Amino acid sequence: MKKKCVLAYSGGLDTSVLVGWLIEQGFDVHCVYVDLGQPCEDRKAIKEKALKIGAKSCHLIDAQEELCRDFAFPVLQWQAKYEGVYLLGTSIARPLISKVCLQVAREVGAEYFVHGATGKGNDQCRFQLAAEALNPDIKIIAPWRMEEFRNKFPGRTAMINFCNEKKIPVKASIKKPYSSDENCLHISYEAGILEKLDIDGVDSVEFGMSVTPKKAPDKVEQVVIDFAAGVPVKVNGKKLSAFKVVKTLNEIAGRNGIGLIDMVENRFVGMKSRGVYESPGMTVLYDAHRYVEQLTLDRDLMHLRDRLAPEVAELVYYGYWYHAKMEALMAFIHNAQQPVTGQVSLNLYKGNISIASRKSPNSLYDEGIATMEGGGAYNQTDATGFLRIQGLPSRVQGKVKPREY
Repeated sequence: MKKKCVLAYSGGLDTSVLVGWLIEQGFDVHCVYVDLGQPCEDRKAIKEKALKIGAKSCHLIDAQEELCRDFAFPVLQWQAKYEGVYLLGTSIARPLISKVCLQVAREVGAEYFVHGATGKGNDQCRFQLAAEALNPDIKIIAPWRMEEFRNKFPGRTAMINFCNEKKIPVKASIKKPYSSDENCLHISYEAGILEKLDIDGVDSVEFGMSVTPKKAPDKVEQVVIDFAAGVPVKVNGKKLSAFKVVKTLNEIAGRNGIGLIDMVENRFVGMKSRGVYESPGMTVLYDAHRYVEQLTLDRDLMHLRDRLAPEVAELVYYGYWYHAKMEALMAFIHNAQQPVTGQVSLNLYKGNISIASRKSPNSLYDEGIATMEGGGAYNQTDATGFLRIQGLPSRVQGKVKPREY
């Protein structure tokens, strides 16, 4: 009886080769294409290609709504950014891909999960840690970590030759001077010319969602976003699904040059790497969400969340989505976000975002307390006692250990 495996399948050169190679190794291959908004040929052609190569089945699963609703939006509520910059678009998607692949594995009775991530990157960690957390008995095959596979396919030419021998249809094309990975949250660009730090990453990349700020319109565009309990629910007054919120804002923010970053980051495996990212819609959502929080979240709760946010970003980036600590942190943020309801108007202009107006039924802002005019509900005399108590430890220490000044 043949061994069964599920393959995280894109229909591109690498995963097409993997189908043929796995069949050579004696596997029944069940391909799983998880649609997260990546560009490709039509889905029907992708399925037909997998079956033509020899896959036993090819499952096309649209998970764009789930990606936005259950993965991206909770990370947004955390305001989590890896190393203060990266919005984690690729990192967020990998545990969902693993989950879908394992659902198919259960359906077809496969005991192996195969992915095409390299042994140098983060994705191998995300795929494997997620898969093993969901099914501790799953067996992982990562061909790029196998010396015999790398020897057989030392480069792109060898892979194309293999496809020709096996009559696997491939499109012969000139390789881009960098690689990219896309879903509906963002597009990442790395490798190739981007490994040289003396070139301008933003000017060197042909962006798929955005224009550069230089090419954006020379006028302000305003966008209005509504949140309910920390979740974006409307854009410009129209109620939308999670995916439609992201898609709509990608279009609006993309044409205004919003959300382009160029960074050198610390990979989980230890090396530093350079990446260029575009996340137009999510960048706008992060800003809009923060403005609603400024009205509705208690100071100490917001500060606690901000201290924990880098921890959440690390968990997502490293691949620990299905982890006890992550589950506890997600329960915390769900509770903390309940008052974060309101509406924000933002001005978008050539890569910049500014606030036009904000309002919330749960606003903690009290003009009568905050006003700098005379009167109001705040008695400034009370601050004298407040500061005497706050300063007591410093005064005592100053007597015991005088400071030079």
